[in-house]
Amino acid sequence: MTTLKRYLKSFTDYLYKGEVGDVGYFETTLYGLGLRPEVATQLKTVSPYVMPDLDQLKQLPQGTLGYEYAQYMDRYGLQVAKISDDLLEEAKQQPFALRYILIHDLFHTLLGFDTSYAGELGVQGFITGQNYSRALHLTGPLVQLITMLIRPLQARAISRNFRQGKALGQQAHCVLTFPFEQNWARPIQAIRKELNLPQVSHSLSSQPAVPSLKTVGWKGEASA
Repeated sequence: MTTLKRYLKSFTDYLYKGEVGDVGYFETTLYGLGLRPEVATQLKTVSPYVMPDLDQLKQLPQGTLGYEYAQYMDRYGLQVAKISDDLLEEAKQQPFALRYILIHDLFHTLLGFDTSYAGELGVQGFITGQNYSRALHLTGPLVQLITMLIRPLQARAISRNFRQGKALGQQAHCVLTFPFEQNWARPIQAIRKELNLPQVSHSLSSQPAVPSLKTVGWKGEASA
């Protein structure tokens, strides 16, 4: 069982080393509380926790899922969130958190939301609309309110993106359990169509990205 000391270590690792995996994992375990049984069943069908190789994905043709994901990560200076070895066995007992921390930035890539506070709330709204768990219906609005208080100048964009993301989540098929690992070489627009997502040719947020530790995203260093 995770101790307070281990949680505090994950927090300091984020602050001083920019390592986002562990603290992100701890935060997303809250999202999985009250996980819907059908989602839990579907999570058993996805691949084990394997971090994608961004350098390999960059070699894929432009317009493919893998290429566009790798370009997104490069654009914002991001790395795939890695959970430390000492937490990995425990994390395997939390399938929602393990999966979400791995593919969080794929949500951004597919939806077109950037890494600003407003962009992160678009993804937060989306996973709320996807109805993965009971907890998300409590944490989603709470995260929205806290973020609007932290960044009042972005409040309008935050509120708009949360609503837009939630609506998209309600109409889309389950993104969390889609087998991305077997579909890197497919056109991203075909993946969006399969998931009943709108086609995206531009970012859905225009606010500059900012470094922060918040429940809505775990970016070591964000950039515009």
